[in-house]
Amino acid sequence: MALLRFIHACATVSPIQPAPQEYLLWMLFGNVPATAHRIQENFMPLAPTAAFIDGCWTDLNTRFVVRSPVNQQTLAEVSDCGTREAEAAVQAATVAFATWRQNTVYQRAAILSRWAELIQVHAEDLAHLITWEMGKPIRQSRAEIKTAVALARWYAEECKRITGESIPSQFPNKRLQIWKVPVGPVFAITPWNSPISMVVRKIAPALAAGCTVILKPDEQTPLSALRLAELWAEAEGPAGTLQVLPSSDPAPLAERLMADPRIAKLSFTGSTVVGQKLYAQGSSTIKRLSLELGGHAPVLIFADADIDAAVAMTIHAKFRYAGQSCVAANRLYVDEAILPEFTAHYLEAMSHLKVGDPFAEDTDIGPLISEVAVQKFKAQLQDAMARGARLLCGGDAQGLWCSPTLLADLDPQSRIFHEESFSPLLPIQGFRSEAEAVARANDTPYGLAAYLWTRDLGRAYRIAEALQCGIVGVNDGAPATPQAPFGGSKLSGLGAEGGKWGLEEYLQLHYVSIQLP
Repeated sequence: MALLRFIHACATVSPIQPAPQEYLLWMLFGNVPATAHRIQENFMPLAPTAAFIDGCWTDLNTRFVVRSPVNQQTLAEVSDCGTREAEAAVQAATVAFATWRQNTVYQRAAILSRWAELIQVHAEDLAHLITWEMGKPIRQSRAEIKTAVALARWYAEECKRITGESIPSQFPNKRLQIWKVPVGPVFAITPWNSPISMVVRKIAPALAAGCTVILKPDEQTPLSALRLAELWAEAEGPAGTLQVLPSSDPAPLAERLMADPRIAKLSFTGSTVVGQKLYAQGSSTIKRLSLELGGHAPVLIFADADIDAAVAMTIHAKFRYAGQSCVAANRLYVDEAILPEFTAHYLEAMSHLKVGDPFAEDTDIGPLISEVAVQKFKAQLQDAMARGARLLCGGDAQGLWCSPTLLADLDPQSRIFHEESFSPLLPIQGFRSEAEAVARANDTPYGLAAYLWTRDLGRAYRIAEALQCGIVGVNDGAPATPQAPFGGSKLSGLGAEGGKWGLEEYLQLHYVSIQLP
């Protein structure tokens, strides 16, 4: 009932309409019940609403509405870019690349460092912006900003370690050198679920390498990306090095950029279906690709695991961002010897998760991003129940809020075993052997992340080596870190982000043979 009251309060809050100008300042007022006690205290931070092209804010007559999942009210009307703006951005990126690539890595590092510091200075406003745009609880939004700052700082330093090689020649009068040079202008597409850190994870290494970037943020969360562009300009990032093209209809814009030979590389995070289309579109110009696509992460809990630690970390791995993460736990497999005990502990932990106001400091789960996401939650739940699944807890959905839900005794053909959930819906199943656990974990066309809990070091290595995915957390529900690669296999994508590998995605080898006189 408290959840229902909270949702009603969010739906009835009336915002002051934003003035028709480049910047938006939005405060919420209204007669808000105590169950939504913090909503009226949280303002919408300043954020540009125009496209950012060649260092200028380009306000277009054609605009689209951005709504908040927190109360489904309008946040802003944002410039809606199309192929004309794409052409202008490509031209600017090409011109800027000729100069940006010639800057020393120390010059680029200085700008990236200033950018990181500005993100840190504006951390609280940026965290609020994330929560308004995609509904993430404010504590998790603050954590995302910390990740973004760490990534920007990492690449500000890592670009100083771009090194080539000198290789011996069989001829005494020849010198053979391998240089690493930037690939060229980059087209980047980012998702809505981490609208600050995902942007930084893509564009920081590209800019550090000496590439220029045209960014198309998700249409549900463009304000965060536009604010980052504003901070890039404040950090004295040169015109044309970073451009942001918000668009409500990205297909024509993407098709235009993918067909342009001046765009050297695509970096995309999103669904496998869209990634496959972009993969095909890039073939005509042989673009380099980085694709971080869907995941379907399994979790394996072995009988010798520390149950309390496994429960706590698996709760985090699943229910962070309400399950709306590409590395979220999607399938929970537990050794049958401890299945009843583990399930009891897990249900107890789930009972303490708070669903509610994303601006409240103690909220664990906020709203899903949209009604489409809620319908997917309901459809997967109904499909599993129709096939005989047992509902252990949850199953409720009111508005965009869905309760954390655990299912048991599922049919292997249930949709949830074959589709990424992107919601707080989790199936739990037993297994009898290592071989069965690995077979179930790998029984998916996706291969982004997997998790396992055991105290047996030998088993940890055996299972980690057998899992067909790019990221494995051993007794660790949060393995992602700026200095490590983040990427998958199979239908989960190509390439990697993070660490030195993320930087190398934007560099190509340049072999130079010098004949001495």
